[in-house]
This record gives sequence, C-alpha cells and structure tokens, in this order.
Amino acid sequence: MMLIADSGSSKTSWTLIDKEAGKVQDCRTQGINPFYQTEDEIYTSLAEEFGLPFDADSAIYFYGAGCANAEKSRIVKEALARFFKTEKVEVQSDLLAAARSLLGPEDGIAAILGTGSNSCYYDGEKIVDNLPPLGYILGDEGSGAVLGRKLLGDILKKQVPETICRDFFDTYNTGVAEILDKVYRQAFPNRYLSGYTRFIAEHIREEYMDNLVKNSFVEFFKRNISYYPKAKEMPVNFCGSVAWIFQSQLRLAASDTDYLPGIIRMEPMEGLITFHSK
Repeated sequence: MMLIADSGSSKTSWTLIDKEAGKVQDCRTQGINPFYQTEDEIYTSLAEEFGLPFDADSAIYFYGAGCANAEKSRIVKEALARFFKTEKVEVQSDLLAAARSLLGPEDGIAAILGTGSNSCYYDGEKIVDNLPPLGYILGDEGSGAVLGRKLLGDILKKQVPETICRDFFDTYNTGVAEILDKVYRQAFPNRYLSGYTRFIAEHIREEYMDNLVKNSFVEFFKRNISYYPKAKEMPVNFCGSVAWIFQSQLRLAASDTDYLPGIIRMEPMEGLITFHSK
C-alpha cells in the first residue's frame, strides 16, 4: 500500500493506493503548513480528521506547502511518523508535487496558483531553479491570498464599484474591525484572505473583478516566470484551484506577457499517482 498526500495551506488531499487489491481511497483534512503549525498541532489535526485505514508497512509520500525548508519539513515528517507509527515517510515540497504531476520525466516550468503561488524550472528529476515566492505580504503574486488581500484593500478604501461593495457586505456581514483582526491577529490569515476567491469568482463578469484577477496574473508572469531563462521557449504549466477557476484570465495574462500556457490542472494528485505507480 502507498499513501500520497498533497497539502496546501487550506486543505490536504490524501489518496491511499492498494496495488494488489486495485483499490484507491481518498479523504481530505485541513491544510498542513509547518510555518504556521507545530508538530503537536499537525498531529492533533490528523487525529481529529484523518479517516482512512492505514498499514504501518505502507510508504507515505507527503508533498506540502512550507516543506522546501529542511527544518520545517522535519516538523511534518516527525508528526506523520508519530501519527502513522512508521518511519517510511518522505516529505517534499508542494512545488515538487506540481512538477512531478505536470511534467513527469520531462523538463520544463511548473507553477502553483492556489492559496499561495510558486514556480520552478524542473529537469525531469528535480527542481534545479526556483525564485522564492516570499508569501502573501512580499510576494505570492496571483495567489488566492493576494487576490483576497487586494479585494479587501480596495473595498475598504472604496476603490470598488458600489454594487460590488454592497453585495460584499450583504454576503459577509463583516466590517473593518473584524477584517483587520482576521488579517493581523488571527491564525492562518492567508487562508482567510484566499477564502474571498469564491466571491471574486461569483463576480468575475464584472470588469473590476476581471481586471483584478488578470492583472494579478500579469504580475505573476512578470515577477516570477520572467526569471527563468527559457521561459518563453516552452509552455508554463500550472496546478492549483486559482489557476483552474480563472483559466480564462490566466491565458489572457500569459498572452499579454508573451508566455505560452501549458497544462492547467486543479490538483496534482492524478499526476502523482501516475508518477509513483511507475
């Protein structure tokens, strides 16, 4: 048996594969990110939410946000080893998950547009170049967290059409004090901000929303993809809910910046199953 996990800051998708029985089982838990959680907190979340049968002789392949850093990936590995009572745990970054899923044994550029954003050049085996994403305050262009941050900033500074503002406050029944508390004082502000992508998607036909998303994607290409020397010679491939939901705006932003969009996939799990099954 083999357990594969793909984790972002918002959710973790788990797939248990029994090759002999030909069975695949899935479940979801909250996101795991060692930049925001301790080993004990990760263990507790698994104890409360993980719902698949597991054999301690099985191998675990965990891909997660925040796991490119050796110290942080150790936190996740120890929590997993403790919960599943096994030492057969491999922890890698969510970016490597995207690269393996989108490109398999081929070289190319892989990117993530989800709660956060990231990108890399992958040589068919490993990530050989990566511009740091820097998080939703300093970077993460095009991510759900940055889209939410831009939307909230514009709404509170009255830069958004009145109809959208009115619908926003009718929908969320919130105010300045609560928003500032969620962003500056509560845990997981990136999840909170990214949660507003649903509202953005529901109003994407509004010119303001369409421009908000497309311009954020243009920023992503200019501030991230332009860093890779061969970027305009090959497709740029994407994983992530934001890339998937706003495909139209993503393709237009790529065209406006002279890049070629390649595969756009909601989640990397299908490609990861193929990769590990081989």
